[in-house]
Amino acid sequence: MEKGQTIGVIGGTGSGKTSLVNLIPGFYPVTEGAIRLEGQDIRTIPAARLRERIGVVPQKAVLFKGTIRSNLQWGKPDATDEEMWQAIDTAQAREVVEGKPGKLDAQVSQNGKNFSGGQRQRLTIARALVRKPEILILDDSASALDYATDARLRTALKSVENAATTFIVSQRASSIRHSDQIIVLDDGEIAGIGTHDELLEGCGVYREIYYSQYPEERLKAAKEAAQGLQIVKKVQVLQEEGGEDNVADR
Repeated sequence: MEKGQTIGVIGGTGSGKTSLVNLIPGFYPVTEGAIRLEGQDIRTIPAARLRERIGVVPQKAVLFKGTIRSNLQWGKPDATDEEMWQAIDTAQAREVVEGKPGKLDAQVSQNGKNFSGGQRQRLTIARALVRKPEILILDDSASALDYATDARLRTALKSVENAATTFIVSQRASSIRHSDQIIVLDDGEIAGIGTHDELLEGCGVYREIYYSQYPEERLKAAKEAAQGLQIVKKVQVLQEEGGEDNVADR
């Protein structure tokens, strides 16, 4: 994967999506092959140093009792207000913070229960961004966001200066379809790697996931295929009737 790319990871429940991305920060040991960061096997990098370079936003958004400021400083203890607001803006959380009395100093209850699920997700993404990681892992961490906010978040992540290489784990095809590369998992195995168009053409697992979420696209594809078949049949009939010259005339 090239620096700054966005990598989508998709598959059904239990297909191994979280297990795959957890190999990157060394949460699970690599037993076969190797994962290299700028050419260096991650097994040769001390865990603390490796994880300093990686921001992970888990499936369950967790906020700690304190303030918004103290929660963001878990990502970077010496973060300035400017750095925190930059991260908040990228995470599409400005309206969340500005809507609370005290803004950065607004109170956060244990587990962030005074915030909605989508608000917690945006703040945990901001916490990961404030440290400006080289690699950002979003493990189904935008599932509570509406489609428009999710799209703005993905656009903002790409537009950040020195954008991180980002892994987006999701069961929503819309969240990963515009990724530079998409990894499709099925029962712990890689079923396909490619762009959205490549996988829609050549990966049955991806095609089934996508069309199950966009049935109208399945119908459209079926109609196009039927029209293409009709054209082929018509050409065959014309060839039988009058040869290639007759086909060209029609």
